[in-house]
Formats: sequence, structure tokens, C-alpha cells
Amino acid sequence: MAAIILIAALIVFIFGEVDQQQYGDDWQTQLATETKDLKDSQEEMEFMAFDSEIAKNEYYLENDIKPQPYDTWQFTLENAGLSMLISLFTIIIAAGIISNEFRWGGTIKLLLIRPISRTKILFSKFVSVLLFSLTMLIALFVTSLLVGLIFFGVNGVNPNIVQMGSDGIEEVSILIEILTQYGLNVVTLIMMATFAFMISTLFRSSAMAIGLAIFLMFTGNTIIGFLADYEWTKYILFANTNLGQYFGSGSPIIESMTLGFSVAVLIVYFVIFILVSWLSFAKRDIAGH
Repeated sequence: MAAIILIAALIVFIFGEVDQQQYGDDWQTQLATETKDLKDSQEEMEFMAFDSEIAKNEYYLENDIKPQPYDTWQFTLENAGLSMLISLFTIIIAAGIISNEFRWGGTIKLLLIRPISRTKILFSKFVSVLLFSLTMLIALFVTSLLVGLIFFGVNGVNPNIVQMGSDGIEEVSILIEILTQYGLNVVTLIMMATFAFMISTLFRSSAMAIGLAIFLMFTGNTIIGFLADYEWTKYILFANTNLGQYFGSGSPIIESMTLGFSVAVLIVYFVIFILVSWLSFAKRDIAGH
């Protein structure tokens, strides 16, 4: 993951035209010229390709705000999308943490003969998965921050950024935006880890748990897109895991959905996944394994 972050920083540094985003004392003229060029290019292309960039530039000019150069905060915010990679790692860990006890020579017997309840064993393994996931997310944040600091510098402790929001262009604290994005990613990580953990407990097969969880992780949004015309789609897990649809410029997949509704649905799924895992592990006869 650190290697991917480093490569991403090199690509942005070399090909991202970071130096060209520096504005001097005559930044209003520079920005006005840039906006005009974007509008001309958009007219030639005959579709709204640069609407967001044009709106941002006009907001800067109207409110007399000098655009800040690209820095480590923006790099860290963009890298929040790498949480998908952490989800992949977490699924692999969660999928094997129970099933491998059955597969590796029946080590589950050695584990369960100890004077510790099955509930405590199952809970400790689940907590280990969550700690792994959260540690990886923190590592993503810290590594992105440090690498970005080396390559791009920093504009301040908590600079504001201009971005597209639900009501148009808005100026927000980038630190709040980063914490929001990474915080929302925690929800997705927990749900995917819990789902893979349940499959691992049920079927004792890490391959099945990994395959099914990864397949649904990558195709879940596509499936929801096909079923978006049906009202009952809002009760499907993957219609609710992305809480980012209620923030910024996002919009709910189904109009009747709200943040409170999605949180309630996720809690119900989480409880079901944990109960199924516990019932399967606590009541299972391992004498034949």
C-alpha cells in the first residue's frame, strides 16, 4: 500500500502539472484566462466536460479567494479512495481467520479445548479483524500525509478548499472533509469484514468467503444500479454501505432513502451477520474435524 501511495505521488508530481497550479499576484487575470479557455474548449466539445472546474474558478473570482496550490492535504483526501484496497486485504484476513482453523489440520480442536468460551474466542478473532482494518486505514492516512508533505508541501494546518456540494459550490475545511471521507470508509470496511467473517464461519472455506465477498464488493453497486427502479432495493446491504451519497455532491440511490435509514439498515445487517456467525460457531460439533 505504501508503494502504491509513493507511485501515486510520483505520477501527480511528474504528470499532474502541480507547478502550473501556482498563482502569482495577478492571479485574477490568470484564473479568468483559464476559465475562458475551459469555456471555449467546452463549446468545441459540445458537452459539459468542465462545468465543475468553471464553477470553482468563478467562485474564486466572485469571492476574491486566491486558489491554494496542490498540497499534502489534497493528496491525502484523494487517497481516501484507496480504502478499497484495504477492504480487499481485510476480506482476505476475515475470510480465513475461522475457516483456516478447520483447514489447517484441525487446529480448531486445539483451540477449543482451552478453558475459554467459544463466544470469547469468536469475539477475539472478530476484534482482531477490525483492529487490522482500522490499523491499515490509519496507516493509509499517515503514509499519504507524510509522502504528500515530502512531494507537495502544506498550505497550512487546516486550509479551506472549494468544491462542489449538494447546493452548488461551497468552501469547506479540508481537515473536516478528510475526517469525513475516512470515517465513512470505516463503515464500509466494518460491513465487508463482518460479511466475510460470517461466510468464513458458516462454510469453513476461506476461498468461498474471499470469492463471494470480493465479488459482491466489486459488483454490488452495479447490481444496485440495475435494481434502482424498485423501491425494495433500498433494503439491500450494498445500497446503504456508501454513506457518502448523503454528503457533498452525492445523492441517494433511491430518493426516499435518508442517512438515518441507511444507518438503521446497516445496524440490522451487522447484528444479523454477528448472530449468524455466533450461532454457527457456538453450536457446531467439531468432533469430526
